[in-house]
Amino acid sequence: MALGLIIISWLTMYPSGPLPANFKVALVLGGARSGKSRYGLSLAESFPAPRLFLATGEARDGEMAARIAAHQEERGPGWETREAPLELPEAVGHGQGRYGAILVDCLTMWLANLMLRETTTDDNWQAGSRRLLALLERLTTPTIFISNEVGLGIVPESPLARRYRDGLGWLHQQVARAADLVVLVVAGLPLVLKGS
Repeated sequence: MALGLIIISWLTMYPSGPLPANFKVALVLGGARSGKSRYGLSLAESFPAPRLFLATGEARDGEMAARIAAHQEERGPGWETREAPLELPEAVGHGQGRYGAILVDCLTMWLANLMLRETTTDDNWQAGSRRLLALLERLTTPTIFISNEVGLGIVPESPLARRYRDGLGWLHQQVARAADLVVLVVAGLPLVLKGS
Protein backbone atom coordinates (compact mmCIF):
# COMPACT_ATOMS: atom_id res chain seq x y z
CA MET A 1 0.00 0.00 0.00
CA ALA A 2 2.81 2.43 0.87
CA LEU A 3 4.46 1.92 -2.54
CA GLY A 4 1.15 2.70 -4.25
CA LEU A 5 0.87 5.95 -2.30
CA ILE A 6 4.41 6.89 -3.26
CA ILE A 7 3.67 6.28 -6.96
CA ILE A 8 0.42 8.25 -6.79
CA SER A 9 2.25 11.04 -4.95
CA TRP A 10 4.95 11.08 -7.66
CA LEU A 11 2.41 11.23 -10.48
CA THR A 12 0.57 14.03 -8.71
CA MET A 13 3.79 15.91 -8.05
CA TYR A 14 5.02 15.77 -11.65
CA PRO A 15 2.07 15.34 -14.01
CA SER A 16 3.70 16.96 -17.02
CA GLY A 17 5.53 13.89 -18.30
CA PRO A 18 9.25 13.33 -18.66
CA LEU A 19 11.62 15.70 -16.93
CA PRO A 20 13.69 18.07 -19.09
CA ALA A 21 17.21 16.74 -19.51
CA ASN A 22 18.80 18.94 -22.15
CA PHE A 23 20.37 21.74 -20.10
CA LYS A 24 23.65 22.85 -18.58
CA VAL A 25 22.19 25.37 -16.13
CA ALA A 26 18.77 25.03 -14.49
CA LEU A 27 17.16 27.36 -11.96
CA VAL A 28 14.31 25.93 -9.88
CA LEU A 29 12.38 28.54 -7.91
CA GLY A 30 9.50 28.24 -5.47
CA GLY A 31 8.21 29.19 -2.08
CA ALA A 32 8.97 27.43 1.19
CA ARG A 33 7.86 23.77 1.09
CA SER A 34 6.70 24.17 -2.52
CA GLY A 35 8.41 20.98 -3.74
CA LYS A 36 11.29 22.78 -5.45
CA SER A 37 14.03 20.70 -3.81
CA ARG A 38 12.25 17.45 -4.60
CA TYR A 39 11.83 18.58 -8.21
CA GLY A 40 15.51 19.55 -8.40
CA LEU A 41 16.51 16.14 -7.05
CA SER A 42 14.38 14.43 -9.69
CA LEU A 43 16.04 16.52 -12.42
CA ALA A 44 19.50 15.60 -11.14
CA GLU A 45 18.62 11.93 -10.84
CA SER A 46 17.85 11.81 -14.55
CA PHE A 47 21.65 12.03 -15.00
CA PRO A 48 24.07 9.20 -14.18
CA ALA A 49 25.75 8.85 -10.80
CA PRO A 50 27.81 10.00 -9.16
CA ARG A 51 25.96 13.26 -8.48
CA LEU A 52 27.11 16.12 -6.26
CA PHE A 53 24.83 17.84 -3.75
CA LEU A 54 26.19 21.23 -2.66
CA ALA A 55 24.50 22.23 0.58
CA THR A 56 24.57 25.90 1.50
CA GLY A 57 22.52 25.71 4.71
CA GLU A 58 24.24 25.78 8.08
CA ALA A 59 22.86 24.00 11.13
CA ARG A 60 22.68 26.99 13.45
CA ASP A 61 19.95 25.46 15.62
CA GLY A 62 18.26 22.12 16.29
CA GLU A 63 15.39 22.70 13.87
CA MET A 64 17.78 23.48 11.00
CA ALA A 65 19.91 20.44 11.89
CA ALA A 66 16.78 18.27 11.65
CA ARG A 67 15.88 19.76 8.25
CA ILE A 68 19.37 19.07 6.93
CA ALA A 69 19.25 15.48 8.22
CA ALA A 70 15.84 14.94 6.57
CA HIS A 71 17.12 16.27 3.24
CA GLN A 72 20.17 14.00 3.44
CA GLU A 73 17.92 11.01 4.08
CA GLU A 74 15.82 11.84 0.98
CA ARG A 75 18.87 11.42 -1.21
CA GLY A 76 19.74 7.85 -1.97
CA PRO A 77 22.95 6.25 -3.13
CA GLY A 78 24.76 7.89 -5.98
CA TRP A 79 25.01 11.23 -4.18
CA GLU A 80 28.05 12.89 -2.66
CA THR A 81 27.30 15.81 -0.32
CA ARG A 82 29.59 18.77 0.26
CA GLU A 83 29.00 21.80 2.42
CA ALA A 84 29.41 25.12 0.60
CA PRO A 85 27.91 27.83 2.80
CA LEU A 86 30.19 30.58 1.44
CA GLU A 87 32.53 29.37 -1.31
CA LEU A 88 29.82 28.20 -3.71
CA PRO A 89 31.44 29.37 -6.99
CA GLU A 90 34.61 27.47 -6.10
CA ALA A 91 32.67 24.31 -5.16
CA VAL A 92 30.61 24.38 -8.37
CA GLY A 93 33.74 24.96 -10.44
CA HIS A 94 35.61 22.15 -8.71
CA GLY A 95 32.79 19.69 -9.45
CA GLN A 96 32.76 20.26 -13.20
CA GLY A 97 33.49 17.11 -15.20
CA ARG A 98 33.56 14.91 -12.09
CA TYR A 99 29.84 14.21 -11.68
CA GLY A 100 26.81 13.37 -13.79
CA ALA A 101 25.01 16.41 -12.33
CA ILE A 102 25.44 19.00 -9.60
CA LEU A 103 22.59 20.24 -7.41
CA VAL A 104 22.95 23.44 -5.38
CA ASP A 105 20.45 23.76 -2.54
CA CYS A 106 20.09 26.66 -2.24
CA LEU A 107 20.98 30.13 -3.51
CA THR A 108 18.67 31.59 -0.87
CA MET A 109 20.79 30.35 2.04
CA TRP A 110 24.05 31.06 0.23
CA LEU A 111 23.22 34.74 -0.26
CA ALA A 112 21.98 35.01 3.34
CA ASN A 113 25.24 33.45 4.56
CA LEU A 114 27.24 35.99 2.56
CA MET A 115 25.19 38.95 3.75
CA LEU A 116 25.17 37.94 7.43
CA ARG A 117 28.93 37.68 7.83
CA GLU A 118 30.11 40.48 10.12
CA THR A 119 32.81 41.59 7.70
CA THR A 120 30.54 41.55 4.65
CA THR A 121 29.72 44.74 2.83
CA ASP A 122 27.41 45.07 -0.16
CA ASP A 123 30.52 44.99 -2.35
CA ASN A 124 31.59 41.62 -0.86
CA TRP A 125 28.34 39.74 -1.47
CA GLN A 126 27.91 41.33 -4.87
CA ALA A 127 31.44 40.19 -5.79
CA GLY A 128 30.54 36.64 -4.70
CA SER A 129 27.43 36.77 -6.86
CA ARG A 130 29.42 38.05 -9.84
CA ARG A 131 31.95 35.19 -9.42
CA LEU A 132 29.09 32.69 -9.54
CA LEU A 133 27.52 34.34 -12.59
CA ALA A 134 30.84 34.40 -14.47
CA LEU A 135 31.18 30.67 -13.85
CA LEU A 136 27.78 29.84 -15.39
CA GLU A 137 29.05 30.46 -18.92
CA ARG A 138 31.78 27.82 -18.49
CA LEU A 139 29.79 24.97 -16.94
CA THR A 140 30.19 21.58 -18.59
CA THR A 141 28.26 19.47 -16.05
CA PRO A 142 24.47 19.91 -15.78
CA THR A 143 24.06 22.14 -12.72
CA ILE A 144 20.77 22.80 -10.96
CA PHE A 145 20.30 25.77 -8.65
CA ILE A 146 17.42 25.73 -6.15
CA SER A 147 16.20 28.98 -4.63
CA ASN A 148 13.25 30.49 -2.81
CA GLU A 149 11.22 33.15 -4.58
CA VAL A 150 11.00 35.75 -1.82
CA GLY A 151 9.80 38.74 -3.82
CA LEU A 152 6.09 37.87 -3.91
CA GLY A 153 5.25 39.01 -0.37
CA ILE A 154 5.01 42.30 1.43
CA VAL A 155 7.84 44.81 1.54
CA PRO A 156 10.15 43.77 4.40
CA GLU A 157 10.28 46.05 7.42
CA SER A 158 14.04 46.22 7.99
CA PRO A 159 16.71 47.66 5.69
CA LEU A 160 18.72 44.39 5.81
CA ALA A 161 15.67 42.33 4.79
CA ARG A 162 14.93 44.74 1.92
CA ARG A 163 18.55 44.55 0.71
CA TYR A 164 18.38 40.75 0.92
CA ARG A 165 15.09 40.55 -1.01
CA ASP A 166 16.42 42.93 -3.67
CA GLY A 167 19.79 41.16 -3.90
CA LEU A 168 18.17 37.74 -4.25
CA GLY A 169 15.76 39.06 -6.89
CA TRP A 170 18.71 40.48 -8.85
CA LEU A 171 20.63 37.19 -8.51
CA HIS A 172 17.60 35.19 -9.72
CA GLN A 173 17.27 37.42 -12.78
CA GLN A 174 20.93 36.98 -13.69
CA VAL A 175 20.94 33.19 -13.17
CA ALA A 176 17.66 32.89 -15.13
CA ARG A 177 19.19 34.86 -18.00
CA ALA A 178 22.13 32.41 -18.16
CA ALA A 179 20.04 29.27 -17.56
CA ASP A 180 18.77 26.90 -20.24
CA LEU A 181 15.91 25.81 -17.98
CA VAL A 182 13.93 27.84 -15.43
CA VAL A 183 11.11 26.21 -13.48
CA LEU A 184 8.78 27.69 -10.87
CA VAL A 185 7.33 25.09 -8.51
CA VAL A 186 4.02 26.01 -6.87
CA ALA A 187 2.11 23.57 -4.63
CA GLY A 188 4.30 20.76 -5.94
CA LEU A 189 3.52 21.53 -9.58
CA PRO A 190 6.38 22.53 -11.91
CA LEU A 191 5.74 25.42 -14.28
CA VAL A 192 8.44 25.69 -16.97
CA LEU A 193 9.23 29.36 -17.51
CA LYS A 194 12.18 28.89 -19.87
CA GLY A 195 13.44 25.87 -21.83
CA SER A 196 11.74 22.56 -22.33
